[in-house]
Amino acid sequence: MDLDARRDQQRQLVVLAVTVIGLSRLLDGPLVWVVAVLLLAAMMVGSLQVMGEGEPAGVPIEALVTPSVAAVGALGAVRVVPLGIALAPALLLAGLLIDRALSIEFTVLGRPTGPTARDRTVLLSLSLLIAFVAFTGVAAAIPGGLVEPAASTAGSGSQLSESGLALLAFADAVIAGLLGYRFAGLRVATVRDALWSAVTYAAVIAIAAGLLRAVSLQRLLGPAILTLVLYLWDQFHGAAPSLRRDPRWVGQALILVVLAMAVVIWNVQLRG
Repeated sequence: MDLDARRDQQRQLVVLAVTVIGLSRLLDGPLVWVVAVLLLAAMMVGSLQVMGEGEPAGVPIEALVTPSVAAVGALGAVRVVPLGIALAPALLLAGLLIDRALSIEFTVLGRPTGPTARDRTVLLSLSLLIAFVAFTGVAAAIPGGLVEPAASTAGSGSQLSESGLALLAFADAVIAGLLGYRFAGLRVATVRDALWSAVTYAAVIAIAAGLLRAVSLQRLLGPAILTLVLYLWDQFHGAAPSLRRDPRWVGQALILVVLAMAVVIWNVQLRG
């Protein structure tokens, strides 16, 4: 397939995804999750179709993760935006994010010797942005998932049920597991190792999501710190043992941990 034809297919896939995302804003309750699962599956198949044409070696499954998670994350995140004219720029940004994810994955796929160091950096940066959008989307799709400032200040907190908390932790874990599988695909050679890495990402984020929700961080702070936790775990999990013992690496990690703890403590004090 020539470049123009591939770009045309990619554009059609992005438009389809954005259309579904926009229409999903009219839904509530379990239907949102049904549409999210269907969109994830459709994006996996669509991304495979777009990137797989003319690729005799096929497309590694991890290459389908970033555009698919970007679409599902945007589906939830647009619920932060009220219905009205403000939804238009939100949908535009969602389309740009999905399109960028497809373009980067196609670039990486076209490297005969594998991704370069720059490719890895760009892909990691984009994946962290997608993670933030997806974590925000998960919280926005669950009643009480995002803590409103007024409710937090009043001390009563938002009404998040136990089942809602379980769903929040599970959905965040799925997002982290999928992105963790993508990260692992850049550095491990076997599916078994990549799957094990994905499980560790999912477990860490599930625990962090439960703990962060317990302190009721306001609005987007929770998803932001979850994204930081995902980054820290990727740096720790993917680092060579010798690098983990490097004082500079340890110092940088500690600074990020201290900053995250300071934000959490500050918000808890504000609530008090």
